[in-house]
Amino acid sequence: MSERVLVLAGGLSHERDVSLRSGRRVAEALRDHGHDVEVSDVGSGLLERLQQDRPTCVVPLLHGESGEDGALREVLELLALPYVGSRPSACRLAFDKPVAKTLVGRAGVRTPASVTLPAEAFRELGASAVMAAMVETVGLPMMVKPARGGSALGCSLVTEAAQLPGAMVHAFSYGDTALVEAFVVGSEVAVPVVETDAGPEALPVVGIRPDGGVYDYTARYTAGSTAFDVPADLSDEVIDACRTVALTAHRTLGLRDLSRSDLMVDADGQVWFLEVNVAPGLTETSTVPLAVDAAGEDLGAVMARLVGRAVARAATGQ
Repeated sequence: MSERVLVLAGGLSHERDVSLRSGRRVAEALRDHGHDVEVSDVGSGLLERLQQDRPTCVVPLLHGESGEDGALREVLELLALPYVGSRPSACRLAFDKPVAKTLVGRAGVRTPASVTLPAEAFRELGASAVMAAMVETVGLPMMVKPARGGSALGCSLVTEAAQLPGAMVHAFSYGDTALVEAFVVGSEVAVPVVETDAGPEALPVVGIRPDGGVYDYTARYTAGSTAFDVPADLSDEVIDACRTVALTAHRTLGLRDLSRSDLMVDADGQVWFLEVNVAPGLTETSTVPLAVDAAGEDLGAVMARLVGRAVARAATGQ
C-alpha cells in the first residue's frame, strides 16, 4: 500500500545544504517505489501543518542541531505521528560525541583518548596552560572537533602544537564545547546499520580515501574528491570486527531503524569507534547509499521498508 510520506529536510543548522540534498534524494527514491512524497522545510508553521494535514509517516532528515539531538522527534511524538528513526532519548546520547564515546567504550569498544572542554572553561582556566596539558596528555597528532554536530564541520587535524589555538577557535565557532581526541593513523571506514525484521543488520563496510588525506566537509560532499572502496580493502577478520563495533554502538545507544558508525582501523588492524549518526547523509556522495548498493539493495526499497516499520510500530502503540 502506498503511504503518504512527509520528508523533513533543511532546517537552520550549518548542515542545511546537506540535509536538503539528502531530502531530495530520499523523496525521489520513495516515489520510485510508489509512495506519495512531499518534502518540507521546518519552521514556525510546521506544527500547525502537521496537525491539520497529518501524513502517514514522517522521515526526518535534518542534520545537526534539532535534527539529530532529538528535539524534532520529541514534537513528532507529541503529535503521535509515525516517523523513521531513533527515539529522542537515543538521539541525545548519540549526538553528544563524548557521551556516545563513553557509553560505547564501556561496552568494550576501543575509542581514542580524548578531552572534552567547554569554551568557558577553556578561557577561565588559561588557554595556554590548558592546551599545553592537552598536548601532553592526548598527544600529537590530535583531532579537534565540536562535541555536537556532523559533516566534519569545525574539525581540524592538529599535527603540531602551534596549530592547536586555531583549531580550538574553529571548533568553538560551531559549538560551545570541543572534543579533543587522539588521532588514529590508519584507514577510515563507515558502517551503516539498518533494522530488519530479524534485528539490526550491518551493511557492507565502506572504505574512505579522501584526496587530501582528511575526510572533511569538502571531501564528503564534493563529487570526485574522495575514493570509496565497498567493501573496504580490509581482511575478512577486520571487516567482521568493524561490523561488530557498528552493531554494538547501535544497540548500546538504543538506536532504531538506521544509523552509521564512523570508525578508524589502525596499522595493527584494531578498530576504533569515533562517532555514530542517527540521521546519516543520504546524498549522491554519502556512504550509506554506497553500502546499500553494495548489499544488492535499492535505497528506495530500504527506506520504504523503514517507513512500513514506522507505520506498523504506531499501529501497535510502540
